[in-house]
Amino acid sequence: MEGQLCANLEISVEKPPGATPLSFIALLKVHRELLVNRIRNTQCLIDNLIKNDYFSTEDAEIVVQFPTQADKVRKILDLVQSKGEEVSEYFIYILQKVTDAYYELQPWLDEIGYKPSENICSKPVVNTDPVSRYCQKLRYELGRDSKFVMSYAQREEMLLEEIYSNSIMELVNFANESLGKVCQLEALFDDEVGLINEDGETIYVFGDAGIGKSILLQKIQSIWARKELDIGAKFFFRFRCRMFSCFKEDEAICLKDLLFKYNCYPDQDPTEVFHHILQFPHTVLFTFDGFDEIYSNFDLSSVPDMCSPHEPSHPLVLLVSLLRGKLLKGSRKILTARTGTEIQRNIIRKKVLLRGFSSNNLKEYTAMFFKDEGQRTLVLNQLEANPNLCSLCSVPLFCWIIFKCYEHFHSMFDTHELPDCSVTLTDVFLLMIEVHLNRSLKTSLLKKNTRSQAEMFKSRKETLLAFGKMAYKGMENSFFIFEQEEVSSANISEGDLQLGFLRTVKGYSDTNNQSTCEFLHLTLQSFFTALFLVIEEKVSARELLQFFNKCSSTEIAQPTCFRIPWLKKQLAGEDPFRNNEHFHFTNLFLCGLLSVSKQKLFRHLVLPAVIKRKRKTLITYLGESMKSHLKGLTRSRLPNYNQVQVQPNFVWMLRCLYETQNEKAGKLAAKHMHANYVKLTYCNAYSADCSAISFVVHHFQKRLALDLDNNNINDYGVKQLLPCFSKLAVIRLSVNQVTDNGVRILYEELSKYKIVTFLGLYNNQITDVGAKYVAKLIEECSSLEYVKIGANKITSEGGKCLAQAIQKSKTMFEIGMWGNQIGDEGAKAFAEALRNHPRLTNVSLAFNGITTEGGKSIAEAMQHNDSVRIFWLTKNELDDEAAMSFAEMLKVNKKLVHLWLIQNRITAKGVKYLSEALKENTAIKEVCLNGNLISQEEAKAFENEERIICF
Repeated sequence: MEGQLCANLEISVEKPPGATPLSFIALLKVHRELLVNRIRNTQCLIDNLIKNDYFSTEDAEIVVQFPTQADKVRKILDLVQSKGEEVSEYFIYILQKVTDAYYELQPWLDEIGYKPSENICSKPVVNTDPVSRYCQKLRYELGRDSKFVMSYAQREEMLLEEIYSNSIMELVNFANESLGKVCQLEALFDDEVGLINEDGETIYVFGDAGIGKSILLQKIQSIWARKELDIGAKFFFRFRCRMFSCFKEDEAICLKDLLFKYNCYPDQDPTEVFHHILQFPHTVLFTFDGFDEIYSNFDLSSVPDMCSPHEPSHPLVLLVSLLRGKLLKGSRKILTARTGTEIQRNIIRKKVLLRGFSSNNLKEYTAMFFKDEGQRTLVLNQLEANPNLCSLCSVPLFCWIIFKCYEHFHSMFDTHELPDCSVTLTDVFLLMIEVHLNRSLKTSLLKKNTRSQAEMFKSRKETLLAFGKMAYKGMENSFFIFEQEEVSSANISEGDLQLGFLRTVKGYSDTNNQSTCEFLHLTLQSFFTALFLVIEEKVSARELLQFFNKCSSTEIAQPTCFRIPWLKKQLAGEDPFRNNEHFHFTNLFLCGLLSVSKQKLFRHLVLPAVIKRKRKTLITYLGESMKSHLKGLTRSRLPNYNQVQVQPNFVWMLRCLYETQNEKAGKLAAKHMHANYVKLTYCNAYSADCSAISFVVHHFQKRLALDLDNNNINDYGVKQLLPCFSKLAVIRLSVNQVTDNGVRILYEELSKYKIVTFLGLYNNQITDVGAKYVAKLIEECSSLEYVKIGANKITSEGGKCLAQAIQKSKTMFEIGMWGNQIGDEGAKAFAEALRNHPRLTNVSLAFNGITTEGGKSIAEAMQHNDSVRIFWLTKNELDDEAAMSFAEMLKVNKKLVHLWLIQNRITAKGVKYLSEALKENTAIKEVCLNGNLISQEEAKAFENEERIICF
């Protein structure tokens, strides 16, 4: 690695041909000026020379008297040479061993071919270089800080290695289309995969609240500290972005202070360490966590870009300049933010979407959390029986909360059954609050606490109000860090702090030495804000609904909003930085807390008349805003369908409706859709949202098309859609992490009603097992006309099953198999299915590993087919022999209109066969041969046949 640091240094060592090797004294004399110019640290040399009795204390004192570094080096060289060969060699040995300090001399050492003698190898060398010492200190402190994860009960810490579990990380392009999964953390830094902008320097990691962004950075920090992250990073500086909101408008610091003061300060020579960082920025790794959590009244638009690493400036200016590459250009950065925080492309190198736990991830995490196999089995069984809980568990934060509740109730009641069968996110957070309040009670060893949730909340009303008041004040101003005086003014006692809802954080401002605190997660602050709105009787209707208004896309931002010019441009006057997810969660919890099912809980906390008034205000508002929202949606007319295209905000509306559990509101939403084709693509919906979707969709009276392509539904979400399947004629679930288990559920449900016409499962995790379920559905469901199951993991076995089912079907119109691996055996089975099929019109077997043998079978079968109009065989391994078979087919088949043979192995010889065949076929419109083994010169021979497309 150090060799890379100085690859650009030009050091020339001339040796006359045939010359005998120079003595070590002579080497030091010949290369004296090079050594004087390159040695920047003399202390390490002096320390080791003294330690091995080569230098006396007097020698060291003589060296130190010289004023400049160059003069000190010259004196050391004089003394070393005067003491003989052994000392001269040991001097060179120090340069070789302490690479961090003498990185600029490594090419010179290679040039002279220095190999230490046995005697010198026995001499110890201690690295007292400040850069090396700082790197060691940095690794130690970051390793210590990342070893534990603070739990919601602040008194307990968990080992990161015992709690961290892999989740789905997906590399995406600027349109958020998948570029593949991240299986190893090192792949985040590998430019071979997922690179979308080579000029950008920032890896942008995004995902929903609680999806695991912060713990991912902690994991990266941990493996870097253990030297297990081999990406050439010597320095690691981590920042929580909300700290930048703590700096006052007139504060200014230099880059050196930002790095050292708020991370780890060098024990020796900070100036030398900082100089090293400036000289080798590519050895620096930054992490910036929670970019969407910066809220400041500092106006960046009035400040020029910061290019000087020494000039003091506001910390926000330094942050932006680092991300833009104006400071420490070439350093690596990882930036996290919640979904919806769009950043301009020029700073992004890669985009990584966190999708949460897959079903396998959840099982792994359950095994880590519950060490006892019996407990683990009980939990998994209950999750399997409760798809609502299972769906919530796909979000790591919510999964952890649910598991802690399981753990608590097992210790309290010897059971893993959660009370009242919690199904909404509000239920889960109420349980979490109950668990922590329960833990604060003192009970005898023999008597267990049996207080109900309502009794517990009633007894701690003032505590809940205190936390709620502070959360509310912070939420109003988008503040997430609280000073000690704010905690005191909210009447939060020392005992309340022990409940673990808040945690202390390091103070960031020079002017404030008091500790500050924050809620343990942003969603917890949202929950307490909603709780305050419910139990504080003086809250007006305007105050109750204020966070709905803040989520409005047309809202005008405050004039003090922090402007960052490189962020994606928004509507004029709107804060380009704002992410509203914390407001959305507040509204969601408000809907849940004011639901009828929570009436029993709150009747002892607030007057029933007040709750009734607030509930009426909320439901009325939801009804009116829903009507207004639905009117503004994009609509289009399709054959047999009126389509409505919804936006991600619509998902939040559904979530709020679901939390209310108000069937009347759900029915009203279905009524005002005025559509029978709901397009919910790219809405960032995850599995638990399917409960909310079902809550509305099951109210539709007629058959419905539901398009959920490109979300994060997975198998749990499929299970949540059970109430909808009796209405669904079209179901699209492409790019959704669906596995064979989800396909099994689809088969079991769709085969009951036999009304489905279109099944979209492209780009999921389906194997031959799932393909067999789809095949059974094709056989049993005569209404099914379209099946899209490409880009899965289907081999010849699954391909055969699908082909045999299609052969039996008289109604199948289109089959999409692009990107599987059915090979020649599967191709032969499809050939039999095509032979004399009465209706199959569009067929894609592209990118399936089909060679000449399979191609010839398909071509021969197509001589006996009158139904297929479009056939895609792109990206296979078809050669001239296969092309000849297709040419023979074209002489017979006068119904095929489009034949795509793009990116195969066909040469000009095969093209000639096809061109000749077209003389006998006037029906076909195109034979596409782009990307085959044909040169532009060879293609000129077929220019007269316009239907042959080579380029």
